[in-house]
Amino acid sequence: MDQTAQRELARLLASLRREQRSQSGLASHLVPPDTATAYRIAGMVSEELGWPVLGWKIAAMKEEMQQALRTDSPIYGRVYFVKETPHSAVHAALASPIPEVEYQAKLGHDLPPRDKPYTVEEVTDAVASLHPGLELAECRFIHDASFPPLPAILADGAGSGTIVYGPAIAGWRTRDIAGQEATLSSDGRVRRKGTAAAALDHPMVPLTWLANELSRTGVGMKEGQMVSTGTLTGMLAPKSGETYVADFGPFGSVTVAIT
Repeated sequence: MDQTAQRELARLLASLRREQRSQSGLASHLVPPDTATAYRIAGMVSEELGWPVLGWKIAAMKEEMQQALRTDSPIYGRVYFVKETPHSAVHAALASPIPEVEYQAKLGHDLPPRDKPYTVEEVTDAVASLHPGLELAECRFIHDASFPPLPAILADGAGSGTIVYGPAIAGWRTRDIAGQEATLSSDGRVRRKGTAAAALDHPMVPLTWLANELSRTGVGMKEGQMVSTGTLTGMLAPKSGETYVADFGPFGSVTVAIT
């Protein structure tokens, strides 16, 4: 895939984001040939947009989600919208939205590229606060028979949309983050449930993976960025008019209305 095609795809994806729309399929010459090219194009999309990168999303830490997303490794993307709970979003302005219950980690200092891998302890020390959250994931490609291969989705930020977060979890380093059950409800009915232990092991595990991926590729992470560490409750397609609550029990909750 030459530089001209890479830039063409980057401009297309940036336009779809700016115009809050999605499309069916992708011309074959614009499908990135591999993961490395896809992530490089995702960086070009960021340049085209010129928007601040307010955070990152991580997905598919374990095999079940990897199978669902057609990948053999975790994936990540840049996030440009971070909101406090409660949040309201217009369904017609969203691109195939998917509400996912996730822990959100806010960085207290930079994690720049370096030769030595980051340890879990180092990354944990870099986290200023951990929050209950909900990622409203989006995809610029319609889920139909023409849905393109995974590298096209990675170029689109791995389906990144909006991070919504609640108040910081007090004393999170010494609490049972991994074992706490979280639920996703719509209009008072529980639709999904899960734990970090089952989906991620612990939020600091995917966060460390991302720190090292972004270090290896010369990107790094910045102080103040919010990282959505991976869904605890799988994927669910919302309908207009529904209100979703991500409930983390004693750790708090987050509410998103799809209007």
